[in-house]
Amino acid sequence: MKPTVKGFFDPETWTVTYVVYEKPGSPCLIIDSVLNYDHKSGRTKTKSADEVIAFVKEHNLEVEWILETHAHADHVSAAPYLKSHLGGKIAIGEHITNVQDVFKKVFHLEGALPTDGSQFDCLLKDGEEIQVGALSFKSLFVPGHTPACMAYQIGDAIFVGDTMFMPDVGTARCDFPGGDAHTLYQSMKKILSFPSETRLFMCHDYPPNGRPVNFETTVAEQKKSNIHMRDGISEAEFVQMRSKRDATLEMPTLILPAIQINIRAGVLPPPESNGVSYLKIPLNAL
Repeated sequence: MKPTVKGFFDPETWTVTYVVYEKPGSPCLIIDSVLNYDHKSGRTKTKSADEVIAFVKEHNLEVEWILETHAHADHVSAAPYLKSHLGGKIAIGEHITNVQDVFKKVFHLEGALPTDGSQFDCLLKDGEEIQVGALSFKSLFVPGHTPACMAYQIGDAIFVGDTMFMPDVGTARCDFPGGDAHTLYQSMKKILSFPSETRLFMCHDYPPNGRPVNFETTVAEQKKSNIHMRDGISEAEFVQMRSKRDATLEMPTLILPAIQINIRAGVLPPPESNGVSYLKIPLNAL
């Protein structure tokens, strides 16, 4: 099965949200949605999510699943907003509990915050396959960027999350809590073991040298041309490169708000007595 894939690129966070379906009028999935967040004012907007909603309604699609590849550090999830307008179940990999436990301590979050993944409608296991109309999606555990990353195989397509980027951009960082370059190398090998013609859809694109935004490639193209992970690059070489490169990277602009919200499945922190939700900024802690 070759699913129809519609990507929505958010230029503020370089993120791609996908709607995946068989044909107009069929069930669909949404992968890695974006809630617009202005870190200067602390205000949220729904422009990117509203584009997805408009497309789903225009094509008479029925949302069954809203999937997250991981708890993103570079954008805020719009999953609850999409669910309130379109329905569907919000799902993520079962190892999100490890991430919740780590960041509950980092942010010293409210004691009542469960770290059992119960904020999500479903926690997915490695290899789990779920039918969506004529399509099905298979969950692939691909840790390394974070300890909980998932990719999703749907027919001839794999949505790789933050494991890798377009061939001229390379691969994801591994210096977040629980990240590991050795593990990421093996996860990418897992994805690249699929047939050469398998379509790979990136969660982000950071186009170098002024090229147009692009977020679709293939297993063959990655094995031939990925600047960090092409054929012939050993695990030791990759780990050395990744570790050296990660040491030079700044934290993502939205990591502090994004993580606090995304480990709650995109739900804002509980309002305080004045009805306002607040985020925490740990000083001299990260």
